[in-house]
Amino acid sequence: MSAGRPRVAVVGAAAAGLAAAEGLRRLGWDGEISLVGDEPHPPYDRPPLSKQVLSGAWEPERVALRDPAQIAGLGLDLRLGTRARSYDPVRRMLVLGDDARTELRCAGVIAATGVTPRTLPGAEGVEGVHVLRTLDDALALRRRLAAPGRRLAVVGGGVLGAEAAAVARGLGHDVALVCAGGTVMERVLGAEAGRLLAGLHRDHGVALHTGRAVTGIRAVAGRAVGVVLADGTTVEADDVLLAIGSTPAVDWLRGPGAEAAGLDLSDGLGCDEFCAAAPGLYGAGDVARWYHPVLGRHLRLEHRMNAAEQGLAAARNLLAELDPGRFGERRAFTPVPYFWSDQYDVRIQGYGLLAGADRIEVPVREGDPLRLAALYGTGDRVTGALSIGLAPRQARSLRAVAAAPTPWPEATERLADALAPAAAG
Repeated sequence: MSAGRPRVAVVGAAAAGLAAAEGLRRLGWDGEISLVGDEPHPPYDRPPLSKQVLSGAWEPERVALRDPAQIAGLGLDLRLGTRARSYDPVRRMLVLGDDARTELRCAGVIAATGVTPRTLPGAEGVEGVHVLRTLDDALALRRRLAAPGRRLAVVGGGVLGAEAAAVARGLGHDVALVCAGGTVMERVLGAEAGRLLAGLHRDHGVALHTGRAVTGIRAVAGRAVGVVLADGTTVEADDVLLAIGSTPAVDWLRGPGAEAAGLDLSDGLGCDEFCAAAPGLYGAGDVARWYHPVLGRHLRLEHRMNAAEQGLAAARNLLAELDPGRFGERRAFTPVPYFWSDQYDVRIQGYGLLAGADRIEVPVREGDPLRLAALYGTGDRVTGALSIGLAPRQARSLRAVAAAPTPWPEATERLADALAPAAAG
């Protein structure tokens, strides 16, 4: 590789980072591309970690996003097992490695560093306490669950905690799911849908402790024996999974050039509608908080689909900034947000914005098997739609309902039209 070729560095080697690197090449960037990842593994997919990998249905190699030949074909300066120490967006200088001795001058940088799991005070170094973000995390917990008759306490009732609880029950272990909210996935689904999902977990034998805050880990001789609740009681366990949220991985951007460049790091990397945080610096994936002009607000989505779409959008817009004559104009990034979760034999899918809704209507609801369709929004506009247990074609039809803020009567009618053909068939 020639030292004179301009360089784009993509920091973060998961779905968003790989999509950005592939997008740069596909769109015609013939300069250097440095793909930097702090894990030693080639780019892999994270959603299967809490399901197929944790259950043992998949071996680790199956989560690879590309095979070695495909990675080699991109002609990357691949730097795995390497941490980004700092980036100065004014000087466009990226510093890598624990010894901070590697400096890369960049024409542009795409930040795709994701998030870091939160933990609890006193959990560090305690045997049997787990988080679930990386492949190594999933394999460590899988090894513990390989022994029969384990007791697992899952702290946190969001998507990750609920999925892991379902997998552990499927493996035959005793599972306690502890969440501070009133029910499972309440922040995203709301109370009614959350209660129905909680019922599904109870029906499968999960012991639910809702509305209960965890204050710490109870350990004996350095080994976890349970979690301590705010009232002083203990939920006993052989292993504890902390699924209590995450923090955007932006510390490497808090260098001397951050203030001069006007970086907003208050909740991830603040970006405009083009995913730009500063000249030559773009964000993608879980770490990026960008302005969505159709929805009229800033979003930061920890969703797999968004990571891939935003990685490509960031690549396209960075190239358009660097050479508009060659790569054209920048385009606003305006996806329909989408997430999915598989728990037991039920698929949950959300389109648009569900969290923060002050009005939720559930026109389709059945308990056994669990089947649900719901609309989410504000007083006058629908912003999101939820499918639980619907047929694939029915679920996909909800995307159009949530593609843009829609008056409630129109959205309700469109939902009925979307579901009617399948129901009639």
